[in-house]
Amino acid sequence: MTLLGRLHPLAIHFPIALVLVALCAEVAAVMTHDDRWHIVAIANLRAGALSALIAAAAGWLLARSAFVEPTSLLEAHRWLGTLAAGMTLAAALATARRRKGSPTKRAIYWIVLCVAGALVGITAHLGGLLVWGADFLRL
Repeated sequence: MTLLGRLHPLAIHFPIALVLVALCAEVAAVMTHDDRWHIVAIANLRAGALSALIAAAAGWLLARSAFVEPTSLLEAHRWLGTLAAGMTLAAALATARRRKGSPTKRAIYWIVLCVAGALVGITAHLGGLLVWGADFLRL
C-alpha cells in the first residue's frame, strides 16, 4: 500500500465538510435570497469534489492493503464512497451553468447536490462503523 492509501483517514474529513457546507450554503442562499451564499457553495463544492476524488482513490488503496479485512461493510463503504465522489464531481460540474441555465438545469443541480450530500453522509457513517464499530455511540 502506498502512502496515499494510509492518508485516507486524514483525507476524508475535508471533502465531507466541504460538501455538507456547500449544501447548507445553497439552502441559505434560497432562504435569504443572498447570492453570496451561492458563491460560498460553489467554492466549497468544487474544492470538495477535487478532494473527494483524492480521498476515494486513497480509500481504494487502503482497502487493498493486507491489514484491512475485506467485509461486506467495507465493500458498501467503498462503492458508496466512489459514488459519492462521482456525484460530488457531477454537482461541481453542474455549477458552471446553474445561474444562467434553465429551471430544469437548476433543478438537476439541486437534485445532484442533495444526492451527493446524502451519499457523503451515509458513506461517512459507514466509515465510522468500520473504524469505531456499531456501539461507539453507546454510553
